[in-house]
Amino acid sequence: MAVRARLRAFRGSAQKARLVADQIRGRQVEEALNLLSLSPRRFAHPIAKLLRSALANAEEKNSREHAGIDVDNLYVSGIWVDEGASMWRIRPRAQGRAAWIQKRTSHVTVELEER
Repeated sequence: MAVRARLRAFRGSAQKARLVADQIRGRQVEEALNLLSLSPRRFAHPIAKLLRSALANAEEKNSREHAGIDVDNLYVSGIWVDEGASMWRIRPRAQGRAAWIQKRTSHVTVELEER
């Protein structure tokens, strides 16, 4: 039985978030949290928080439905990062010109399953 958690419209590009997501895909939850705590990347902290949220969802689902999910045997079966909406801003440039700046957002989904 899969348990999911989603992080929507986080300020950061999807390309940079995928670098962090690729490191933890297929790993046990504890091992993934240890990797994320040591990672210097900016996306490591929000993805670790999302992973803890998915773990809490699994514990809640276990207590509510008596599904028999063993939280210690959970692993990251899937994690994917999609592009969100971009915010467009204008930055002043030389000689009265303007340049468009694209501030990207991303959506992250984590899926945990029991091994």
